[in-house]
Amino acid sequence: MNALDYVILVGTMLAIAAYALWNTRGRHDLNRYLKGRDGTGWLTIGLSVMATQASAITFLSTPGQGYESGLGFVQNYFGAPLALVVIAVVFLPIYRRLKVYTAYEYLGHRFDAKTRLLGAGLFLVQRGLGAGITIYAPAIVLSTVMGWRLDVTIVCSGLLVVAYTVAGGCDAVSLTQKYQIGVIFAGMVAAFFVLVSRMPAGLTFSDTLSLAGGFHKLEAVDFSTSLDRRYTVWSGTLGGMFLALSYFGTDQSQVQRYLSGASLRESRLGLMFNALFKIPMQFFILLLGVLIFVFYQFERPPVYFNKSAWSLQASRAAGGRLEALDREFTAAHSGEKADLEAWLRARHSGDRSGEAAARAAAVAAHGRVEAVRAETRAALDAASPGTRANDADYVFITFILDHLPHGLIGLLVTTFFAAALSSKAGELNALGSTTTVDVYRHLLRREASDAHYVVASKCFTAFWGLVAIAFALFANLAENLIQAVNILGSIFYGVVLGLFLVAFFLRRVGGTAVFWSALASQALVFVLYFSLGISYLWYNVIGCVACMALSLALQAAIGRGSGAQTQPA
Repeated sequence: MNALDYVILVGTMLAIAAYALWNTRGRHDLNRYLKGRDGTGWLTIGLSVMATQASAITFLSTPGQGYESGLGFVQNYFGAPLALVVIAVVFLPIYRRLKVYTAYEYLGHRFDAKTRLLGAGLFLVQRGLGAGITIYAPAIVLSTVMGWRLDVTIVCSGLLVVAYTVAGGCDAVSLTQKYQIGVIFAGMVAAFFVLVSRMPAGLTFSDTLSLAGGFHKLEAVDFSTSLDRRYTVWSGTLGGMFLALSYFGTDQSQVQRYLSGASLRESRLGLMFNALFKIPMQFFILLLGVLIFVFYQFERPPVYFNKSAWSLQASRAAGGRLEALDREFTAAHSGEKADLEAWLRARHSGDRSGEAAARAAAVAAHGRVEAVRAETRAALDAASPGTRANDADYVFITFILDHLPHGLIGLLVTTFFAAALSSKAGELNALGSTTTVDVYRHLLRREASDAHYVVASKCFTAFWGLVAIAFALFANLAENLIQAVNILGSIFYGVVLGLFLVAFFLRRVGGTAVFWSALASQALVFVLYFSLGISYLWYNVIGCVACMALSLALQAAIGRGSGAQTQPA
């Protein structure tokens, strides 16, 4: 990065944060601090919901997922539009009618205090850890780009978002997210057009897609019924719907975004905005990764995309082995490139049999390239067991630094940073609100002034920010980052969703039955996760169904007189 890139990065981020701080100064009203302005329009709600969900991990790691595995990851989101429709029809009217600050207040209305605390507690644990990952992801980018120590990068980036979120509350989050999502979209679209323009001369977009398809990168739909396949139509539609129902419908970081709508209609339109654009957005980001894959078939990529880790070990005892693998990789890549060019010549000449033979040769050559990369990962793991074997998270940033012009590099790094801040701010705001409303105010059991609770919320927001920073400092994820976030959510979200579905639809079940059933279901999910090899998306279904079934069974066993609530939901 040069001076221009730094000016774009620092200037954009500080300007957005300063604007939010100025426009939200002097907030002492609890309702305004926790929920924001009551007249928020549907577009602001829609962008805020999208910005909270689409963290830096989405834009940093998802292209790497597309590079490694193609478009199949998009199936993870097939259930999201269905879930958002259900939330708009069922969840949202209840939250607005009860005028709650948090989703977990509803559990207290419907069941009892302990169930409310359980729902809030599961959210705080899951989202508190997830917030650490959202700091960790952009810190990897910034430490790589700027040469900073990773721990210093984590602390600095974390403290910036903590500062303006604590000061401005929900309004600061919404104000910044609108501009941050604009920066994000501008950066990703610019990267797409530059990438297409950098493809080899004579390579049409049709050729690009044909090559990607030849390497099975365009297989976006998998109808396999195998439970151990991570992404299929069935796991994505059913498991993904349960994941999205719980995330968008019960996770306070999302609920808080649409509770401030000017009306029920505005909030619903904000959710439908996301139902319409969620899958296309993820498809576009994955397609960007697929195009980078094609680009690197002609332009030699690093044998290992985490250049810092490779360079460190290359300077040590393993250096001789790594240098030999690098030379072997160069030779294998040159052979693959020659086979690809033969494939294209046969394609352009209309020689179908020759095209098929050349394609087979190119696929075989690519297999040799990937074998060398696998040997390199193994060598790095042997030299340093702490090295992350999955370097897909570094694919996009490597392309940016090596092949984009200055100025645009600054814009793309700003994109990652903006996404990190927008998502992190929404999470911290929700963590502070939930701790204040569902734990502190509930346990305090006395009335206090709005100013008192605003101060408490600021303190809890800062506390969770420090927890997230601490977790990020010790994070060493073996999974691709975008998958790690979804895995963490899937472990907890199914049970939380079960609590709410019991509350909405199983009217004869009381607080005692659902409380103990939720605890048992969460324990079951933990046991199954560490003992089975099925797709993590199914744990959303398992946790939810187990919670509902056990609640019915336990309520029948202990009898109706054990605290079932009959007031209208």
